[in-house]
Amino acid sequence: MRISELLKSNKNTDQPIVGNVHEPIAHDSAVKHVTGAAEYIDDIVEVVGTLHAYCGLSERAHAEIVEINLDAVRAADGVVDVLTVDDIPGHNDISPTGLNDEPIFAEKTVEFLGQPMFAVVATSREAARHACEKAKVEYRDLRHVTDVVEARDAGYPNVTAPLTLSRGDPEPVMKSATNTISGEMRIGGQDHFYLEGHIAMAIPEEDDCVTVYSSTQHPSEVQHMVSHALNVPANAVTVLVRRMGGGFGGKETQSNLFAVIAAIAAKKHNVAVKIRPDRDDDMISTGKRHDFHVDYKAAFDDEGRIEAVEADFSARCGFSADLSGPVTDRTLFHADNCYYFPNVVLRSHPLKTNTVSNTAFRGFGGPQGMLGGERIIEDIAYALGRDPLDIRKANFYGVEDRNVTPYHQTVTDNILERVVGELEQSSDYASRRKEILKFNKANPVIKKGIALAPVKFGISFTATWYNQAGALVHVYNDGSIHLNHGGTEMGQGLNTKVAQVVADEFQVDLDRIKITATHTGKVPNTSATAASSGSDLNGMAAQNAAQQIKKRLVEFGAEHYKVDAEEITFASNQVQLGDKSVSFGEFIKAAYMARVQLSAAGFYKTPDIHWDREKGTGRPFYYFSYGASVSEVSVDTLTGEYQVDRVDILHDVGNSLNPAIDLGQVEGGFIQGMGWLTSEELWWDDSGRLRTHAPSTYKIPLASDMPRIFNVELAKWSTNPERTIRRSKAVGEPPLMLAMSVHQALSMAAASVADYKIAPRMDTPATPEHVLMTIERLKKERPN
Repeated sequence: MRISELLKSNKNTDQPIVGNVHEPIAHDSAVKHVTGAAEYIDDIVEVVGTLHAYCGLSERAHAEIVEINLDAVRAADGVVDVLTVDDIPGHNDISPTGLNDEPIFAEKTVEFLGQPMFAVVATSREAARHACEKAKVEYRDLRHVTDVVEARDAGYPNVTAPLTLSRGDPEPVMKSATNTISGEMRIGGQDHFYLEGHIAMAIPEEDDCVTVYSSTQHPSEVQHMVSHALNVPANAVTVLVRRMGGGFGGKETQSNLFAVIAAIAAKKHNVAVKIRPDRDDDMISTGKRHDFHVDYKAAFDDEGRIEAVEADFSARCGFSADLSGPVTDRTLFHADNCYYFPNVVLRSHPLKTNTVSNTAFRGFGGPQGMLGGERIIEDIAYALGRDPLDIRKANFYGVEDRNVTPYHQTVTDNILERVVGELEQSSDYASRRKEILKFNKANPVIKKGIALAPVKFGISFTATWYNQAGALVHVYNDGSIHLNHGGTEMGQGLNTKVAQVVADEFQVDLDRIKITATHTGKVPNTSATAASSGSDLNGMAAQNAAQQIKKRLVEFGAEHYKVDAEEITFASNQVQLGDKSVSFGEFIKAAYMARVQLSAAGFYKTPDIHWDREKGTGRPFYYFSYGASVSEVSVDTLTGEYQVDRVDILHDVGNSLNPAIDLGQVEGGFIQGMGWLTSEELWWDDSGRLRTHAPSTYKIPLASDMPRIFNVELAKWSTNPERTIRRSKAVGEPPLMLAMSVHQALSMAAASVADYKIAPRMDTPATPEHVLMTIERLKKERPN
């Protein structure tokens, strides 16, 4: 069902309140987004005298800074100041993991091309940007490595501690196995390509205080980084985020640099300072999805059931750790995807390279792990001459047994069989595959492919302490409600969902609730809006705050109206007090006059999760989300060009808080995943310069790349067995991995030129060039 159909159907129903949970309500800013009325940081009216900053970036991938002459920069028109490391009052470090490996400004050495060395502060953004180009820097070049395999072979170090997950003993099983396969795979990275680039504006306040408007997914981390750089306590820094124009993980840590520079300049000159890089410089100087090289081997029986797996995941992490530790950990957590490995060893290698430090991206390493696991399944299928779906089913996690992951968590909520079974039937997968096999025999040039890909994705921060959230709810004496929580809105509809939770608790219309900017002065110590946990955490915190207020109101009502507490209910913008019914506004006014506290700070922490990284065991995930997709493609074997003909998706979001928003997340996640696996290619030249740094060279999916037929359904029967907010499930990240079916369908189409006798082993991204090279290789390798 399309989102517009959901919204239309909702208007025709007779609901007790408008905006209840489980209703398909439009995003609170949807109209503002399409009309241009939504206010982003660059739209905020600038304070008189606002200055503009811009970063001066290195022109070497790895070099000593012999001398840097900024005289011409300082003399340029409009320049007010040039900030260097000497202007930092506190710590020259913005490392999110506290490893002190990510300087604000490089001092003696630059470690990637595009690393900030200084910042110009000028009367206009253009003046600051052009002045940066006048710097004269003498370098002494050092050896640089940009490729992950080259870094591994050269003995480059890990940027953070690697992880090993193991269960059983694969080695003896491999030696005695009936069948084995081994191989390697390259998995490309991805730029976030958010519509709104990085931006920050800092406004100095009295004493040591500063207010920072930042396009960030993690306001509390920006607060901490600014406080460290200014050498002031966190209570002197206030960070606000009303909305972002997209984040996708790229604004979890990468916003720190820009907020810190703006704050340093603002406090030094006692004026507001804004910083916003061009798209090119944004892409050059900020981190991306990690690309990987995977070495794998597996043992399996004649039915395709896996007996042992061993795999090494080497990641291009960049010059510093950033979030590479937890990202590569999660890669291993999801290398099993939906499959039980009886004997398994998985190892991560988070390698240093002379590139920008890679960072969080939707899926947080999980998609790369899944691709590695799916490559093993695909290789087994081609080795046995079977439909890959048969091999997938043979290796699905069980319900009563065969249900323990490589990290020793028991899968207790398995609905794989139902999700895959329903989609297989609704998409008519089996008969379509037969028709495609016939088509490929009859057509020498155009080849088709079809694949069904399942997804199992764990939900929670693996850093257990991040699984907490706060919220602040005020009920004003006119009955209007003010809502603030620790999550950030980046277009995903979090604010709408959390507001629906509060509306449902008080049983009032959604328009009675005012959603306000995330504000570190209102809700402290917030976790990043990431790991698909925004609604889970902040929805529960907001519910807790609302329930505190309701408890006080019920106590007041029982005393004031002389009824039992059990006789008081909230429904349809009214409060029922025994036989008497009063409006919500009237009831709130009476409570105010009786001096009832109408404000509460809510809190929530995810229960029952734990993780021992040293032992590689625990329950890092509260629950799993499931989904499946079927993709059909057509490939021109003469050029490698292709189109996605049809996609069918069935996705599990539990008891959806908002089906319209969730459907949009599934559709958008799939298309973003399709871009990662097909058209979005990152390419560095021999000097270490990123060449794909603009829309002209970096190709995100266009409207014309949408599947010709796109059928998306939510599993309406699903409900979360865990006590999540209204038994819903996370939806932000899992749908991205559904796009694996597009890559697998392209692989099948390519394999047809060798009569499916050879595993295609197509790396990602599967650009037309890479598809064509795979086809030509298979033609040469095919048996006579």
